[in-house]
Amino acid sequence: MITAIREVRRAKGLTLEDVARRCNPPTTAQTIGRLETGTRTVSVNWLNRIAAALEVDAADLVHLPARADMPVVAVLEAGGASAPRRPASVVPPHGAPGMVAVTVAVGVGDYRAGDEIWCDRLDPDQFGRALNRDVLVPRPAGRFIFARLIGREGARADQPGKLQLLPHGAAGRQQVVTDPPWIACAKRLVRAL
Repeated sequence: MITAIREVRRAKGLTLEDVARRCNPPTTAQTIGRLETGTRTVSVNWLNRIAAALEVDAADLVHLPARADMPVVAVLEAGGASAPRRPASVVPPHGAPGMVAVTVAVGVGDYRAGDEIWCDRLDPDQFGRALNRDVLVPRPAGRFIFARLIGREGARADQPGKLQLLPHGAAGRQQVVTDPPWIACAKRLVRAL
């Protein structure tokens, strides 16, 4: 992990000793120096301690690798693969804040074992955005339903109403869930080939 501890410390006009004293519990200047230069591994605990000492967020002390776009070299169409008409690129997927995931252990419907389904978590006032989409719905005792949201009725400002769900698979019978606190709408399918 490449850190920006030294850059942030210097920008704040602090010495190694200053940061070492500000850590809770205090440490030595030598330890801070080793963490800055990478001769000692920076754990999450150390990163949080130093961030607190420098009065910054821990994320401000880490250099994340650049996420390079991948060039599109071919477009697959009905007639086969061909070169793109104009230069294009794609950005590798990454999760956004508030996303949750479902992993598929056994193939069901369009999903295969090993798939990851990335979902946007939605509050009740956003449930309408998920109509005719696959959703994860929490149930009591740590259970869930993963199904297609096919209808919604009785929604009011203070209540999400009844959700009508159609589970995947040939034997799936419609289910109705009343007033779930949230749902998660399928947004991205990650499948290894």
